Amino acid sequence: MTTNIRASVHLLISPENLKTQLPLTTDMCDDISQWRQTIVDILHGKDPRTLLIMGPCSVHDPVAVIAYAQKLLILREECPSLFIVMRTYFEKPRTRKGWSGFMHDPMLNGSNDMQTGVIKSRELLIKLAKLRMPTATETLSLIAPQYIDDLLSFACIGARTTESQPHRELASGLSVPVGFKNSTNGGVSVAINSIISASESKVFMGVHQNGRVASIQTAGNPHCCLVLRGGIEPNYDSDSVNFAATQLENENIETGIIIDASHGNSGKKWKEQINVLKHLVTHKHSKVRGIMMESFLCDGNQQVQNKPLIYGLSVTDECIGWEKTVSTLRYMEYHLK
Repeated sequence: MTTNIRASVHLLISPENLKTQLPLTTDMCDDISQWRQTIVDILHGKDPRTLLIMGPCSVHDPVAVIAYAQKLLILREECPSLFIVMRTYFEKPRTRKGWSGFMHDPMLNGSNDMQTGVIKSRELLIKLAKLRMPTATETLSLIAPQYIDDLLSFACIGARTTESQPHRELASGLSVPVGFKNSTNGGVSVAINSIISASESKVFMGVHQNGRVASIQTAGNPHCCLVLRGGIEPNYDSDSVNFAATQLENENIETGIIIDASHGNSGKKWKEQINVLKHLVTHKHSKVRGIMMESFLCDGNQQVQNKPLIYGLSVTDECIGWEKTVSTLRYMEYHLK
């Protein structure tokens, strides 16, 4: 039977109104400003700690995300060599098809209640900020950041969108450090071009906080960096890092490199992620100043259409479960201290 789906338009709350309804406190603003500066200092070698961006592949259950964050807050006390920022990825890029993320479809059933999605996404980030947990996300939609940008400490541009001019424009106006991932085939030149492009002032058509279309001029973002996420082959090895570092130096880009232990570097297999993470800290490269890992309450993943869903288990890429997350971070801390 064929379902008759009609195109439609639904007005959303404006970013300005949502931020008024769900504001930040002065303490939260101070914390976020400090976290952003800490990440910048790490990437530029001024802070000796290693940036670790970790958490579930994607947000799908805010209750489980908060439970994970509370565990992580305790664990980070054991890891002073790491500056931990939690993944809060609300949108999911798709090569062909699939669930598009919590902000787009928070009920995980194709109802696509985006109004609820943007509200609940901001509510979750506020809860995490109150817990004093820095957060990061991938900026996929060009408008979505307007709803949550003041709560983020780091943003990432994915492999599929690194070459996108609108995403370079977006990055140039964000007030957070931004990581550009290498392209899906593993090439780094596109991401390096994006870093250079985003560092310059841009003028583009966008959406004002009040929801109206506006001409937006940015000041440029001097705090963009390269994220190696693998491609056809992994690229976390020393030769790949040396090559990327040389390319950055040739362009006079003075910033560290972040390695994504998942995706093309692990074949999206959670067990292989652990091997990558251990390699990165036992063969520490001076230019690698950040690491990304996908971790949640349970090992592995599940299909979003399988109901009922298992609590604390990713509905997108495989994640390292909590027990092995603890042992992995302790291993990393031991070799980094």
